Amino acid sequence: MERRKIIHRNYLKLILISSFVGLCGALLAFSLKKLTDFFEHYLFNAVSNYSVAIILLPTIGITAIYFLRKYAFKNRKNKGITEIYKTLDQRKDHLPLFKIPSHYINGFLTVIFGGSTGIEVSTVVAVATIGNFAYKKRLSAQVYKRELICAGVTAGVAILFCSPLAGWLFALEVIARKISKTLAIACTSSALVSWLFISLFDNKPLLLYTIVDWNWKALPYFVILSLFAAVLAVYFTLLVTRIKGLFGTISNNFMRVNLGALLVGLLIYFFPGLYGDSYDALREVLHESVTTPNVSFFFLLIITILKPLAASLTLGAGGDGGVFAPSIVSGAFLGLLVAFIGNNYFGTDLIPLNFALVGAAATLSASLFAPFTSLVLICSLLPNGYLLFVPILLGSLISYLFSKKLLPYNVYSYDFYLTKKYNQIL
Repeated sequence: MERRKIIHRNYLKLILISSFVGLCGALLAFSLKKLTDFFEHYLFNAVSNYSVAIILLPTIGITAIYFLRKYAFKNRKNKGITEIYKTLDQRKDHLPLFKIPSHYINGFLTVIFGGSTGIEVSTVVAVATIGNFAYKKRLSAQVYKRELICAGVTAGVAILFCSPLAGWLFALEVIARKISKTLAIACTSSALVSWLFISLFDNKPLLLYTIVDWNWKALPYFVILSLFAAVLAVYFTLLVTRIKGLFGTISNNFMRVNLGALLVGLLIYFFPGLYGDSYDALREVLHESVTTPNVSFFFLLIITILKPLAASLTLGAGGDGGVFAPSIVSGAFLGLLVAFIGNNYFGTDLIPLNFALVGAAATLSASLFAPFTSLVLICSLLPNGYLLFVPILLGSLISYLFSKKLLPYNVYSYDFYLTKKYNQIL
């Protein structure tokens, strides 16, 4: 009886601390999301009349990160989600508290100055650090380190995509890589706090379009799209690792930073849609696809190919970020491209919006090795996105399985973290 009371007391304490970590994570993610969105628009519009100046913007941002990392953060590097895996793998290893301002500021500077990635991974590591800090302060039982880190991650992803369920699944599928009673309690507590926060402050989805319907006859084309999405994700993974490896051979840090940033700036100069997280460019192209059928084939193809390249150059130069936004954007453009080819060359009647969403989910699934997170996350991007539940589920599973055949480990998978090659690149 006494043992049961202790267990129940620990569960109650876990619920309370997970809720607190979730609230702190929600506040951090919300502020970073809103500040980044505002200043990204402001800076892009400010240089729109001086188009050549846009080439220098990524240099300003990534150079600022270089000096901050060198002097403010004492040359301590950020290594993305692999930092969380290492912390979970070794109980005595912790995420130092400087990771919160480091990832917060570096992610912010990277995106607002045009670095072609997103704030998602920066947010995930920062909120995971909040959970780790709560664990270090012994606010709960000492066996709940993974639970509190996952509680923070749940809130961060939930706020970024206005989907507590997506945050819950990401924490379990990608970070914890397992499920248990205590993990479910911690993540659910955080998800409920995030749901309340979203309901009160931020319930606007990323895309404001609505799904009309989808036809079972389109399933073969969804399968084809999913296979291409897996190839796109593997292409992105290889670009990230190879470009990081290439830039790692440049001994002059200042030269490495500016070379990568200038290349990103040049890409943005010719294709402004690559600026920052590219969500605005996606919204504009989706609007054109919904209202008119005259979207350029060349433009769809070039953004599909160049978004992963621009993101890889950003990361190689020292920018903070990951594969979330680039995978969603490039996958959506791939979906629009498949619909364009089918409608214009094969006489089909494919709905571009549907294919954009399935392409985004399939590419994200193959990039993260997380089909169920991708399913829920992409369905949450629209007010009625769950009408595409079946094709998005199909696309996520096919791309996930096919990408595993093409590449046995992924840039964010635990197996890849363990490889010596990846540790050398980082």
